[in-house]
Amino acid sequence: QVRLVESGGGLVQAGRSLELTCVASGNSFTLNTMGWYRQAPGKERELVATANWVGDTDYADSVKGRFTISKDNAKQTVYLKMNVVKPEDTGVYVCIADSFDGKRSWGQGTQVTVSS
Repeated sequence: QVRLVESGGGLVQAGRSLELTCVASGNSFTLNTMGWYRQAPGKERELVATANWVGDTDYADSVKGRFTISKDNAKQTVYLKMNVVKPEDTGVYVCIADSFDGKRSWGQGTQVTVSS
């Protein structure tokens, strides 16, 4: 079983930057893709960004050009650098990890609040 622990959330002013970190532990040596979802009040859950074992990345249109996901396979850690944040980036950011056999693990989430 994989355990995911997120950190780095908080309150940030619009236009500033914030970096989230997610560390995997447990049976994490089988991980392929790691990434981030976000859940905002009254909105559908959105897949923000993913990075796979070989470094391929994918982003939601809403964050392209502003957010950067990176992954350290040796540390089983994924980072989300959020630049030029907007109030609409507010939400709970949840880390995910997919193993090579297709199992998905979820973190508890970290709150990001962007003030205007």
